[in-house]
Amino acid sequence: MEKAKVFFTDFRTKLDVPQTAKLQKLIRKAGIGDIDFEGKFVAIKMHFGELGNMSYLRPGYVKAVADVIKELGGKPFLTDCNTLYPGSRKNAVDHLYNAEVNGFNSVTTGCYIIIADGLKGTDEAVVPVPGGEYCKEAQIGRALYDADIIISLSHFKGHEMTGFGGAIKNIGMGGGSRAGKMQQHNDGKPVVDPELCKNCHICARECGSDAISYDTGKAFINQDLCKGCGRCIGACAFDAISAQDDSATEALCCKMAEYTAAICDGKPCFHISLIMDVSPNCDCHGENDAPILPNIGMLASFDPVALDQACADLCLAAEPVKNSQLGDHLSQEGWHHHHDHFLDSNPNVKWKETLEHGEKIGLGTRDYELIKM
Repeated sequence: MEKAKVFFTDFRTKLDVPQTAKLQKLIRKAGIGDIDFEGKFVAIKMHFGELGNMSYLRPGYVKAVADVIKELGGKPFLTDCNTLYPGSRKNAVDHLYNAEVNGFNSVTTGCYIIIADGLKGTDEAVVPVPGGEYCKEAQIGRALYDADIIISLSHFKGHEMTGFGGAIKNIGMGGGSRAGKMQQHNDGKPVVDPELCKNCHICARECGSDAISYDTGKAFINQDLCKGCGRCIGACAFDAISAQDDSATEALCCKMAEYTAAICDGKPCFHISLIMDVSPNCDCHGENDAPILPNIGMLASFDPVALDQACADLCLAAEPVKNSQLGDHLSQEGWHHHHDHFLDSNPNVKWKETLEHGEKIGLGTRDYELIKM
């Protein structure tokens, strides 16, 4: 496989050139115009940030991308799937409110928001995984499946399980329905916290497997009957039901790559990542710690594996921010230095496995040419 082209520009600008204009120049140079957008529905897959988090991408960057798509004749919409865990984005009503509070609306971004897997995270399409070893089928948000073109717009940051969150995590994990996220995290079943259960029986009415009983006066999920669809998680208004995140991190990394391959299979895809506000943990948290690395730049490519590899390499070559989680760790006496900023920030993570498996199943290549603008 020949080297993939990854286009890069830093955040330096002249007085009369906004960063949004620089981003538009970057994606045009990277070849976004080679896609036939005319009359096509274009999903801009992104993350709206949990309430309380301030490190997510600003809406102005989103509008810059949406405006280019509209100029090329496309019909863009913003999308993400509901979360598996309790929080401010676990159903479409809360998710849309969350996005609005964080500044994403039709005025600030130039397009509308569609939550890809519907009201309760159950509006999904089941698609085959090309070359899948961990997952033979992927359960993905219906709106992503129905879109003609997918544009991944990622905030590249650290992550407490997968090392970093980039294009593959944005699409693979972010594009999974609630059942799809469960399959990636542990292929397992949800459990009930009896202290939070209000005995309302709503979860039992939503369950399609008759797996929920109330013999003890609290909801109880029979793991033998449960199919792991996650409907009960979306139905519970008291956050009493949650998934068991016990999958090995290496398996999680590989499943994300397989889900990305399934979502992107058979349709044009283009990937954009901004390395800025590189928080040590995911934007799914209701807070964000200080950045572990300086702002580096904006990148774009047709290859998600090459893009994530290039982003990782740029981060590894950057000087750590001293007053940060990474800086604190490196300054500790006796700290085991991994010479890997992601590992030194969160010592139990895996990240190379995502890229290695993505390359293995044909999602892309880690061998790239970085073209600087």
